[in-house]
Amino acid sequence: MHPDEADIGISLVRRLLAAQFPRWADLPVAPVGSVGTANAMYRLGPDMVVRLPRIAGAAADVAKEHRWLPRLAPPLPVAIPVPLGEGVPAEGYPYPWSVYRWLEGETPAAHSMAEPGAFARGLAEFVTALRRIDPADAPPAYRSEPLAARDAATRAALEKLRGVVDSGAAAAAWESALRAPAWPGPPVWIHADLQPGNLLAARGRLSAVIDFGCAGVGDPAVDLIAAWYVLPADARGVFRAAVGADDAMWARGRGWALSIALMELSYYRDTHPVMATTARHVIGELLRSG
Repeated sequence: MHPDEADIGISLVRRLLAAQFPRWADLPVAPVGSVGTANAMYRLGPDMVVRLPRIAGAAADVAKEHRWLPRLAPPLPVAIPVPLGEGVPAEGYPYPWSVYRWLEGETPAAHSMAEPGAFARGLAEFVTALRRIDPADAPPAYRSEPLAARDAATRAALEKLRGVVDSGAAAAAWESALRAPAWPGPPVWIHADLQPGNLLAARGRLSAVIDFGCAGVGDPAVDLIAAWYVLPADARGVFRAAVGADDAMWARGRGWALSIALMELSYYRDTHPVMATTARHVIGELLRSG
């Protein structure tokens, strides 16, 4: 997926565990099928997972997650990752890495949700609870910039996708989002990457949110991307009402979802079919909903 990925495999995981966490070294290790692009994951025994950054940009998130996840967890209504061990570069692997508690659940799919309204309300409860956490000393989110700061990169992605998407309609939708009023309040805690692969469902309800590498403080509109990335059309109104998004916030959320999806489709079109398919779906949903 990336030109500068680290070489990661079961043999490396076993060597790292033996050297740094010998109490876990004899547990079975197996790769986890994941649509993630920044980290590789390996199931460790029955109730743990080893998570290793693929690229330098993801490596910077390790210390942040170990510091903040234990502080964020108590007020949240669903499970989030529990750090169990923080590894250091070794065995030819250049980045810090982590051992987490394994979280059970399935990746939600908009087309097969049994109770989309209930899932939307659960997602809104998470987003709202996260916003309410004290932002003191919190880092900026990975997506903390104003939409206007993404204009050049978004238009560059659009240019690469001419003939792949309806670039005229996408450009018009992007320009509409840029006209939305900016967030007038202080930055709040946001997850900043509420995509299907970062959510877990059990019995049709949201059960866990994972991968907080992008989390930090920013515009709450960023977390509205879940409306198009995760939810079917008939559940978006439920989600919007539950998070209290006014017209300006909803418009910015549309802009965030469009910008992210265009960049993802441009980058992963030939290297990650699942990400590319998701991005196409999001773009289509945004353009169909006007």
